[in-house]
Amino acid sequence: SLSPRRHHIISPTLWLLLLVSLSVCICVCRASAPQEEDSAMENIVTEKKAEESHRQDSADLLIFIMLLTLTILTIWLFKHRRFRFLHETGLAMIYGLLVGVVLRYGIHVPRDVSNVTMSCHVNASPATLLVNVSGKFYEYTLKGEIGANEVNSVQDNEMLRKVTFDPEVFFNILLPPIIFHAGYSLKRRHFFRNMGSILAYAFLGTVISCFFIGLLMYGCVTLMKQVGQLGGDFFFTDCLFFGAIVSATDPVTVLAIFNELQVDADLYALLFGESVLNDAVAVVLSSSIVAYQPEGDNSHTFEVMAMLKSFGIFLGVFSGSFALGVATGVILDCCLYVTKFTKLRDFQLLETALFFLMSWSTFLLAEACGFTGVVAVLFCGITQAHYTYNNLSPESQDRTKQLFELLNFLAENFIFSYMGLTLFTFQNHVFNPMFIVGAFLAVFLGRAANIYPLSFLLNLGRRNKIRSNFQHMMMFAGLRGAMTFALSIRDTATYARQMMFSTTLLVVFFTVWICGGGTTQMLSCQRIRVGVDSDQDNSMSITEGSERRSTKQESAWLFRIWYNFDHHFLMPILTHSGPPLTATLPPCCGPLARFLTSPQAYENEGQLKDDDSDLILTDGDINLTYGDITVSTDATGAHTSSGPAFAGATSDDLDRELTSGDHELVMRGTRLVLPMDDSEPPFTDPHHRLRM
Repeated sequence: SLSPRRHHIISPTLWLLLLVSLSVCICVCRASAPQEEDSAMENIVTEKKAEESHRQDSADLLIFIMLLTLTILTIWLFKHRRFRFLHETGLAMIYGLLVGVVLRYGIHVPRDVSNVTMSCHVNASPATLLVNVSGKFYEYTLKGEIGANEVNSVQDNEMLRKVTFDPEVFFNILLPPIIFHAGYSLKRRHFFRNMGSILAYAFLGTVISCFFIGLLMYGCVTLMKQVGQLGGDFFFTDCLFFGAIVSATDPVTVLAIFNELQVDADLYALLFGESVLNDAVAVVLSSSIVAYQPEGDNSHTFEVMAMLKSFGIFLGVFSGSFALGVATGVILDCCLYVTKFTKLRDFQLLETALFFLMSWSTFLLAEACGFTGVVAVLFCGITQAHYTYNNLSPESQDRTKQLFELLNFLAENFIFSYMGLTLFTFQNHVFNPMFIVGAFLAVFLGRAANIYPLSFLLNLGRRNKIRSNFQHMMMFAGLRGAMTFALSIRDTATYARQMMFSTTLLVVFFTVWICGGGTTQMLSCQRIRVGVDSDQDNSMSITEGSERRSTKQESAWLFRIWYNFDHHFLMPILTHSGPPLTATLPPCCGPLARFLTSPQAYENEGQLKDDDSDLILTDGDINLTYGDITVSTDATGAHTSSGPAFAGATSDDLDRELTSGDHELVMRGTRLVLPMDDSEPPFTDPHHRLRM
């Protein structure tokens, strides 16, 4: 029999499900197509914005390059015409001001219609903000505060921010070559001869100036509170911080004119040495003031333990930075000393690159370790100028000098041009007339409290007195510059710091333009000699009938001790100059001395490679043969003579003979030059020679 055939019938429910699924697929396909198109359009817009941002950044950098180019061309014109009333730094500031005015008031960027302003209430401004836009998360970073009246000009604010650099750029990129060049180009001969006075001005003077200015500004701020001219908090620690940053002098304009006119070398050394060291002191002092944190709720009350802690931080940071800078300088010196045997000096490019990178890394290493890079790189430069420079090949010696001189010139002029630009592009300026007037008075009086009392105390122990006209010149030359600006712009978050920054700009402008521009007139007014050979030992207080003698008493006793140790032991070990260790170490250390002494040291024996050696007569008594006369000079500087030619001569006659002419002395393989006095005419008699 045949079984019945069964028909498979699809139920209406199943048909309905199939239709719904098909509809959903069609809708999804139609919806995904616009999303892909939107995503592609969004990527195109993002690429266009990135390209526009790149062009804007290039244009901003081009502005600074054009500023430097224009400054250099104008400097050439000034030097050609012998104009000295305006230095290149002041010129760079003027050009920066002009460009800042154009950017601030002459250029307006059209408003972007895609910008959306939304409000949300939070207790603090987060550094990073995540925004959910249609399921996609976007990261936004904090750029700064915008006033209520500037909400509609966001594009202009964005353009001004583009030409406003991160403060860390100044500390990590622009400041290191400036500070290193100051140490590397230091004239150690005159620096160490006035080392005691320079240290007094740099350390004691900076601290005196800081607290003097801080106290005066605290009185000014208190008065501003009483008359209702203060719009925010301003504590005593803020006043001390302001005193610390404006105590950093930078007489670059004055020193450039001094160098061009060949002003007295000791005056140059005092000003240059003070400005180099007090920058380092001001940096550490300002960080110590910031670290002042008393216990309790009020962090601005006076507490002895907190003050002692800040003082300990000052000593620890400064000494640690000093040790780190010297250590890295010695390490680099040892590396280059070893490379003399590995023939790296045959590749001058590699040698110069190693010197440059390790010098710059000193600054970054100190900052990363919690020390101060300014102090570290300064003493690293001084150490390398004293030791490492002797281990470089002649080509690398010239290259390193020219390289850091170029970097110093470009960085310094860039900073000063940026100062002028910032006066109009910085958006959080706080100009208060009472604070500005008080700041100018405090800076002037603080400089006076530094120079005059310390000069009086130093003259009590100095053989060569610091004359009153030199003191007036040092008072006048207390310009503020790159370091003051960099310290003030590093933190502008609070009302007090913003007012400090704005006032600091005005102080820098005034001192560079007025004090720097009036240097030549001040020299003429004070009757300070120009055209003086820096290689001569010119006294700062030559009385009638007095003769100049280069003796131990003219140099700091600490330097005399250090010089003996350095010349006989460190220089032979770290360089190939100086006397061989076989001649300075005891006979029992003969094998060690021969191992540490290089063959070049024997070849260079008798050749002077130390710029400081003509400062000092060392090793106790010195016997000279002057024709038929034997002259003995003891540690006190007294002379005794014997011989027929001077049987009836007096000590004054002998001193007069010794202080005139081109006297040369050869002692223990070191050629020392005894300078002559300008007050005595030189002898032309060939018999008047010192020989041994």
